Amino acid sequence: MTSTVCALDIGTSKICALIADTGFSDGVPRVLGIGTAPAEGLRRGVVVDLDRTVRSIAQAVTDAELMAQVKVDAVICSIGGDQVKSINSRGVVAVHGAQQEVTPADVERAIQAARAVLLPTDREIIHCLPVSFTMDDQSGIKDPVGMTGRRLEVEVHLVTGAVNTASNITRALELADLGVQDLILQSVASGWAVLDKDEMEMGTLVIDVGGMTTDVAIFLEGSIRHTSSLPVGGRNVTNDLAIGLRIGAEVAEELKRMYGSSCLDMVPPDEICKIPGPPGRPGQDVARTLLAEIIEPRMEEIFTLAKRELDLSPYRGQMGSGCVITGGAVMIEGCTRTAERALDLPVKLGYPRGVGGLTDLIAQPSYATAVGVIRHAAQEPPQDVSHGPLLSRVRHRLSDFLREYMWTIERRKSWSLIWYPNMR
Repeated sequence: MTSTVCALDIGTSKICALIADTGFSDGVPRVLGIGTAPAEGLRRGVVVDLDRTVRSIAQAVTDAELMAQVKVDAVICSIGGDQVKSINSRGVVAVHGAQQEVTPADVERAIQAARAVLLPTDREIIHCLPVSFTMDDQSGIKDPVGMTGRRLEVEVHLVTGAVNTASNITRALELADLGVQDLILQSVASGWAVLDKDEMEMGTLVIDVGGMTTDVAIFLEGSIRHTSSLPVGGRNVTNDLAIGLRIGAEVAEELKRMYGSSCLDMVPPDEICKIPGPPGRPGQDVARTLLAEIIEPRMEEIFTLAKRELDLSPYRGQMGSGCVITGGAVMIEGCTRTAERALDLPVKLGYPRGVGGLTDLIAQPSYATAVGVIRHAAQEPPQDVSHGPLLSRVRHRLSDFLREYMWTIERRKSWSLIWYPNMR
């Protein structure tokens, strides 16, 4: 099995591909190639134009391949957008092994029991993340294999999406001659990239502000506990500037990057920036305070909505490590101060960590999700899909079907023993 993996971050404003080698003895993956492309054909993470999406994906992956001098056949893809929702679920099974010792099969049965939730017909489970296990009366167990007990319970974090969300992205990847090794939730991947073990244990709110959406994730006791997506992002700030200053979106984006500030108190009152005019017409001078007056309310809104997600969750008051903000849109001056005021938490800027190689090129919050996918691949190597994407999908579907079938048989046996105790 090759040690080369390709992470594909399909964001709302850009698509990023990272190729890395995860085969080093120290366990630290080395980034070999980087490729980016505008996220054309996508709207808030949902495919709206299949052909344009395929071209954007192919461009990003090809650029990464050229830099890494490596050809990839499959990718580990991040998925997000406001179409993705999450719920927590629990599953309970009896331990039937010799001397009631928990086996990997028991863990799998418990997880499958937790997956058995009633969902609307237009939604499906795209991610199942175990949070913790309980053995009889002992809770907070991370790995119960080898322990003894009669009753095994698992708490999982289920990520659900519209049925066509994952299938359309998978279809776009297939048309780009790429297989899908795994799907990773964007907010979870961002947390893996910017948090250390202590921050995950003590409780941290991670806010990833993208182009058109903002992903919110809560990590506590070493596991993901809550995820959500807000339908606002950095593109809204750009649109506010374009409307307020009556300029084009491209000019507004450049002004935001060069002179923008989300904290009016940090801008000198006499500082002036020049807005280029259309061809053949002179530009105009604008006070930086005017830009801040437009940007600050929108960024406050984003962080206030994120705080509402925290307040509505059962983990309010448990964020011992405060908040980490990341994503391309938080590079505006004063973002951390604005976030601290809105969230009433200590806030720091999150940079991706835990990888080697081209670190000088990816040491930016905008690469957090892609780096998180690479780190996940280094810890849990993806399956071999060298025989092609179609066969890979069939293998995954068949494996899922067999697991569901065996779980159903086990449940029927349990029901039979309950209703007919003398049956053997």
